[in-house]
This record gives sequence, C-alpha cells and structure tokens, in this order.
Amino acid sequence: MTIDVKTHRPYRVIIEPGALDRVGEIALAGKKPGTKAMLISETNVYPLYGERVKAALEKAGFPVSTFIFPAGEEHKQIGTVCDMYKALAQAGFTRTDFIVTLGGGVTGDMGGFTAATFLRGMDFMQVPTTLVSQADASVGGKTGVDLPFGKNLVGAFHQPMAVVTDPQALSTLPQHFFNDGLGEVIKHGCIADRALFEALEQGGALEDMAGMVGRSIAIKRDFVEADTRDTGKRMILNFGHTCGHALEKLHGFQGLSHGEAVGIGMVMACRVGENMGVTQPGTAERVKAVLRRYHMPVEDKFTKEDIVAATALDKKSDGNTLRFILLPKIGESVIHPMDRDELLRAL
Repeated sequence: MTIDVKTHRPYRVIIEPGALDRVGEIALAGKKPGTKAMLISETNVYPLYGERVKAALEKAGFPVSTFIFPAGEEHKQIGTVCDMYKALAQAGFTRTDFIVTLGGGVTGDMGGFTAATFLRGMDFMQVPTTLVSQADASVGGKTGVDLPFGKNLVGAFHQPMAVVTDPQALSTLPQHFFNDGLGEVIKHGCIADRALFEALEQGGALEDMAGMVGRSIAIKRDFVEADTRDTGKRMILNFGHTCGHALEKLHGFQGLSHGEAVGIGMVMACRVGENMGVTQPGTAERVKAVLRRYHMPVEDKFTKEDIVAATALDKKSDGNTLRFILLPKIGESVIHPMDRDELLRAL
C-alpha cells in the first residue's frame, strides 16, 4: 500500500510487510549511491532492527554511520539533539546527505528536528516501528524536542523524503505499548471515521493491521494537506491532546505514556462537549469503553484545576484562549475556542 502526501514537498508513505529490507531501495528514489546516511535509533529498537536497516542501506550503496541514544521520553531533549549534531559533524555530513530515523515517535521527532536544523536543513527518512509512530507521528512533518516545562515546545515543520512502514515490526512491540499506540488510532476514528471507531469498538480493526495503519495515515494526510503549518483545520488532530499534554507534563513525562494521556484527554474533551451541549450525550462513555477494551486508563489522579493550569503553554493557544477540539458526535469534529475559565467550568 502506498499513500501520497501532497505537501509543498510531496512524499510517499509505503506500508508493506518486510519493507525494512527495502529502505535502501526506496531511498534511491531521491538520493544517489555514495550519499552518506546517518541511522538514528535508540537502545530498544536498534538491537531488533538496526543491523537489518543498515544492511539494506549499504546494499543500495549508501555509507552508513549510526547514532544510538537511550530509549525513553526523558531523553527527548536538546542535549540529545546536540549529541546528534556532533556525530553528524564528526562524520563529515553535508546538506546533500540524509538521516534515517528508526524507532518510535521520540526518535522520529528528534531525528527529524536534527535534520531540519543541522546546516539549516537536510533530508531525512522516517522508518517508524511503533503503532503510534506508524499510524500518526511519522506523517505530517512535525519535529521537535521537549523542554522541562512543556512537551514539543521547540521544533520545526520539516517533511520527510519518505516514510517506510513495516507492520511486521509491531510484532515485537510489548502489548502495553501496542495498546497505548491505539490511542492515536482511536483519536482518528473519533474525529473523522465513525466506521474505524466502530471497528475498534468491536475489535475487528486489529484483524488487518496494514489496513488499520493505512486508514489512520490517510485521515492524518487529509488534515495535513489541508493545513501544512497547523494554523487551522489541522488543529483538529489535537483532539484529546490539550489535556493529554498537560497530564504528561504533570507526570514529569514519566509513568503516564503519550497514548494513555491522550486517551484520558479524549474522555475529558467529550465530557466538556456534553456539558456544553455540543457533543451527543453518551459519547464520553463510548470513548471510555473502547479505551478500556484495550486496557488503557480513562481518568487520572490530578484535579481538573491542576490540568487546566498545566495547559498554560499549549501550542494551540492564543493568549488565554485555547483552540479546544470537540466532537458533535463520533466521526465529526470542530474547533471550539474557549478560555481556561470556561474550560474549567465545563469540566
């Protein structure tokens, strides 16, 4: 399956079992043999797939350097990016060379940000290996790192040259992280695809992993093409993220994963919509039920006051006004501006 993303720099998302062995071949569509590749990965993923991807790149004629950093959101910081810059400089990389990110959202975000900023920009290729990165994070060109007081507060829009998605890589994903990754897939069903949401409710979506990932990517592609710089319609992809990112910050980016936080944020957003008369009654319970089906939390220990206060650096805000995403009903979504006092009352 191939999905074309038509941004200012068009690229393809290849979804194919065994695609890890074709990374080098796919890179040849945009790079000449002899061009240097920096394979960026982390300590959980590289032992599983790193040598395989490196071999595929070398077979296509690309000399490969590697940079492997410690796994975990806590390492998604400027210091790690500076270490990537150092590795690129020491290996003599130029703007005509490229980066290959192999791993989950943390790897893609940081490796992509490094590509966006080293020498004022170089190409990179995404090779996502987790469900959240395959179904969501690898498409759209958002790159960045966390700061101690907020998630993804430093970043750049930088579209990849290609995305290579191998659904077979999900077979080594621990069940907890697989379920966690469904948070973004559930989100896509909530905002734009009632049939996808209902398939997740019934469990049938998991019978065709490539199809589920492809449908999720197609939904995101449609929003990205309509709003590349995330100033309008694309904000709808933020459903559940305003409160979700606040929860991640309150947890110090440890313990509560991104998918779990977004899941709780989606429930909170549905409650807000129902209390405001925007969202069809019972929607929050449906979202809670599908989250529970995949063993994800639906509430948190922090109070609504804590969570609203922690939205202060939300990237979708304009002063005190949040661009909050609500669902009139499953499969439909709207941007609803409100200030933090209104949000607190609605919660």
